[in-house]
Order: sequence, then structure tokens, then C-alpha cells
Amino acid sequence: MGGTFALYSLLCRHAKFSLLPNQQAADEELSAYKYGPSTQAIGSPFKRFLEKHKRLRTALLVVVLFGASMVIGDGVLTPAISVLSSVSGLQVTEKKLTNGELLLLACVILVGLFALQHFGTHRVAFMFAPIVIIWLVSIFSIGLYNIIRWNPKIVCAVSPYYIIKFFRETGKDGWISLGGVLLSITGTEAMFADLGHFTALSIRLAFAFVIYPCLVVQYMGQAAFLSRNLHSIPNSFYDSIPGPVFWPVFVIATLAAIVGSQAVITATFSIIKQCHALGCFPRVKVVHTSKHIYGQIYIPEINWILMILTLVITIGFQNTTLIGNAYGLACMTVMFITTFLMALVITFVWQKNILLAAMFLLFFWFIEGVYLSAALTKVPQGGWVPLVLSFIFMMVMYIWHYGTRKKYNFDLHNKVSLKWLLGLGPSLGIVRVPGIGLVYSELATGVPAIFSHFVTNLPAFHKVLVFVCVKSVPVPYVSPEERFLIGRICPRPYRMYRCIVRYGYKDIQRDDGDFENQLIQSIAEFIQMEAGEPQFCSSESSSYDGRMAVISTRSIQSSSSLVVTEIDDCSASNSIQSSKSLTLQSLRSAYDDENPQVRRCHVRFQLPKSPGMDISVREELMDLIQAKEAGVAYIMGHSYVKARRTSSFLKKLVIDMGYSFLRKNCRGPAVALNIPHINLIEVGMIYYV
Repeated sequence: MGGTFALYSLLCRHAKFSLLPNQQAADEELSAYKYGPSTQAIGSPFKRFLEKHKRLRTALLVVVLFGASMVIGDGVLTPAISVLSSVSGLQVTEKKLTNGELLLLACVILVGLFALQHFGTHRVAFMFAPIVIIWLVSIFSIGLYNIIRWNPKIVCAVSPYYIIKFFRETGKDGWISLGGVLLSITGTEAMFADLGHFTALSIRLAFAFVIYPCLVVQYMGQAAFLSRNLHSIPNSFYDSIPGPVFWPVFVIATLAAIVGSQAVITATFSIIKQCHALGCFPRVKVVHTSKHIYGQIYIPEINWILMILTLVITIGFQNTTLIGNAYGLACMTVMFITTFLMALVITFVWQKNILLAAMFLLFFWFIEGVYLSAALTKVPQGGWVPLVLSFIFMMVMYIWHYGTRKKYNFDLHNKVSLKWLLGLGPSLGIVRVPGIGLVYSELATGVPAIFSHFVTNLPAFHKVLVFVCVKSVPVPYVSPEERFLIGRICPRPYRMYRCIVRYGYKDIQRDDGDFENQLIQSIAEFIQMEAGEPQFCSSESSSYDGRMAVISTRSIQSSSSLVVTEIDDCSASNSIQSSKSLTLQSLRSAYDDENPQVRRCHVRFQLPKSPGMDISVREELMDLIQAKEAGVAYIMGHSYVKARRTSSFLKKLVIDMGYSFLRKNCRGPAVALNIPHINLIEVGMIYYV
């Protein structure tokens, strides 16, 4: 689950396949960035061919989005087929229950399953392992019992001879039946839906020595039972259960269905989080449900959308066979796409011969193609569902990525010229008021257009300016030591800095309320580092918007750049009440009353007693401290993206309707970045892309 985006991000690290041009050379220095051979081979002609043609890179992105959309479709189909098939066991013994009553019971379980998601899986996760273990032991025992009782000779079915004999005698019907045979293996991936919590070795051992033997013995047992009871084909599993243990097995089967559904729902949350981090999904609310287990998240909007779609499919089909056809097609398509991406990884990441990758691709595509072609014959019998769902999700993701890319390119081509800034002088031609202005932009280099727009409309700006860029890099996690990149935009008297905050696609951006303090300390550390290292000062003109330094937040705490003094909330509130501005008092008190949980720790910075410190460095640090004491303002662009008048009808439809609709109905950037609204300044601007 989620392997398509993980492989795609891996490819983007080793080749220029990403369509969003926000990569930096500094990103390649991340410790998590390095994967595969340490020696970089000369780029192959095939690699240069793909990098050169934008349409091929766009096609690769569409394939990845289609695979990710199929995984999201699994998040809809898995709960429906798992719960509906488990409760169908009541028809074996309780003849009084009608199909409508079984459907109602399945819907109640599904609503309860999705309603409990916001509590987080960590509250009940301690039950998952015992349930799965008991379930595996149960099906193994039942399968072994049926083999011994009904037909011990069934063990000969493991011989490949019977596979050849089956296809020789059945022909086309045998090939079509592969679409149903596929369902015998598709449920196993739910047990490993959240791979990040386990090592690869533990997964291999668990599957090879526990899960696979239990499944084989269970299916052998069902085959042995059916060889003597052909009339029980519709409910072969529940009919094959011995009477005394029916109810315990029914209960554990229902619980196992819920556990499997829970795993796939959690995996769906994770892959949507990855899509959003890589700029392929609208901004949604991501809730980190556990403080101790990293990666357990909950997305409210997606949860309720999945619940509605699952209920629609359950009520609409009311048949596990039809849902199974859809489920098998979705799983097989994901496998097919993953194999293709794996072949690219063999070529570009592992740097193996392209012939080896082609042999790998042809071998596995032949096997998967047989199953996929059989599954495609089931499109009229329910297989169309994942195709429709994946098409809808893929269109949403591609439209968002297309609009984001166009908006970024507009910013990139309309950057404020550094010559213009240098010509204005340190005052920038306007009044520099006390305080720090954090100008948020998606640009990793250059000054965004909203800055000139702000300067044009307002005659004042803050004494210290920091251009902040929060970006995602194609690695799973970025360690705290490598998160901050600090640089200088203009010469020292301008007091203009750049801060790039880097996150991996699996990182959670938590609102710990300490971002401002970490930023100030990082800039102070950079100021001293710049003065102490000659390579920063030797070519000052070339480093105005070039050389940046990685500032470790952990090393700052042991550094002597600034002396940090924490102030309790009481003294801080007294300082606010003593302010001369009655408006500020009322706004602050109202904000603190409504948001008591987001009160940030008040910190006061002081210069250390260091007689050897350079005068210019001390002066710059004092300006930074005084600006922090005066207050911090967050400046963001409130953009409206529109297509140019000369654009094609399709582009106007995508930008003016599709992208605008998604932007209006997703979370605002200020909310997504946890920016306090009381300190927020928004600059309205129209982007003609």
C-alpha cells in the first residue's frame, strides 16, 4: 500500500522526473536522500531521453496517480467486501435473517468502524495482533480438519501437474476463472497495509512461515470439503466449519474483517498524506492520533467520504461476488503498475543493466497480465467500480498538481529582481517598522512577487524580513538536525534572510508552538557561522541568494549564540495588558480565551557576554532580538489563480473551474501551516497562468 508513491519519490531523487521545479542541490545532501549505489554512474541515454521529454514525465506521473487512486479505491472496497462476507455467515444457521437484515447489520458495523476512526487506532491496536493470530490458527485448524476428514489426497494439489491439467481441460473458462482465483490472495496485503511499523525481514518471515501456510491449508480444506459436498459452493467456508466451533469462528471472522478494514483505511490516510506532501492532493486536515506511535494519522474529510462510498457500494451491490470482481481488478492493477515502477528503479536507482530490468518486467508482467486480463473480463460485473473511483480521484489529484505547478511557475518567472532591491537601499524605499515579518512563499530561491505587491500597496515593512519556504522533499523523513536551511538574501544592512523548512512525505507537521523561537535561534546561529567561516564572506555578492547553511535545532541548544530565558504565561499576559494599544489588549485577550490550547511559550533572548564578538555581528544580533521583542507578523499571499484569456478551453475549464473549486473547498494555507490568525497578514493577488 502506498508503494507507487514511494517508488516514484525514489525515482525523482535519482532522475529529474518531477514536474515541480523546486529541487535544490542542498536537498541531495540529506542523509535520507542517499539510496542505492554511492557512486553516481553516467546518465544513460534512456534516462536522458525521459528527462528531456516533458510529456513522458507527465505520462509517468499519470500512471503513478492512477495506481495511487486504485489504492484509495481499495480503501472503499475492502471494508465493504470484508464486513459483508463475514456477516453472511449468519445465513448458514439463522434462516430467519433476510438479505435486508444482513445488509442492515453490515451497514451498522461499517458506520461504527468509520465513526471510531477519530479516536485513533492506538486505543484498540493492542487487540489487533491477538485477533489476527487467533484467526490464522482457526483457519489453519479448520482446513487441517477438513483435509483429514473429507479428502486427504487433496494435498497432491500442490503439484504443478494439476495446474497444467486444469488449463488443458478448461481452456478459456479456466483463464476466465483466474479473476475469481485472484481473490484468494488479495486479502493478505491488508495485514501489511502499514509497512512502516515493521522491518522487511519480519514481513518476509511472517508471510512465508505463518500467513502463507495457513492460507494454503485453509483453501485445501475447503477444496476437500467441496469434493464431497458440491451443493455447498455458495457458502463453502461457513459450511465447512464444524458445528461446535461455528459461533466462535464467526465472531473471530467478523473481528478479523474489521481489523483488515481498519488497516486498509489507515493505509488510505497515509497515501493521501503522501500525495498531499508531494503536491498531488488538496490540503486536508491531518490529525496525529498517537503521541507515541509515529505514522498513525486521521483525516476527517477523507474518512467520511470513504464511509459514504463504502455504504453506497454495499447497499448498491449487496453481493460479495460483484464487489469481489471490483476488488480483484483494483489489486491487480496496483500490482501491474508497481512492477513497472520497480523496473525503472532497477535501471535508474540500482543502476543495473536495462536488459535485466526488461527481463524482470516481462517475466512478472506476463504472470500479472494473465490475471489482469482475466479480471478485466469482469468489468461489466462490478469491475467498473474501481475504474470509476480511480478516474475521479486521479482527476482531482492531477488537476491539483497541474494548478500547483502553474502557480509555482508563475512565481518563478515573476520573482522580484535583486538588482531592484539593492537599488532601493537598506530602507527598501519605505519605512522599516519594528518587528519581524515572516513572508511565506513556495519559492525556494528568489523574492516572491507578493513582496513587491505588498511594498506597492503599503508604505511600511518590518525591520527584519525572513522569507519562509515550507517544502516537501522526496524522502520519507527529514531529521530535525537537517530541517532548517538558513541563508541571506541581501547584504547585511538589509536584514533580509531566507529560511527553508524541509519535511519528508511521511513527516507530520506538528503545531508545537516553538517554530518562532527555533527560527530566531537558527538565524542567530547562521549570523555567527557566516562571520566565522571565510567561504561565506569571501564572495558576499554571490551569496546574497545562493549559499545556504543547514542549522541543526539540537546543536543550537548547546550553542552560545543567544541566551534563552523562558517567561511564564502570567508575566507575559501582564506585559500584554500593559501595552498602550487597547485594540491589541482586546484582541489578545479574546484570542487567548478562545484558543487556550495554543498559547505559546514566551521566550526572551539575550546576547551572551562574549567580548570577542565582532561589532557588526553583535549589532545584527541585537536588531534580531529587538525585532523579536517587538512582535512577529506572518505575511502570506491570498492568491486567485485564473487562466489567461488566450488559453485553450480545456485549460480554462481545468484552472477556472476545477482548480478554483478545489482551492475554495480545501483547507487554507494559513491553517495548514498552523499560523496564528491574530498575527496573519494576507496579500491579495491574481495569478494569470
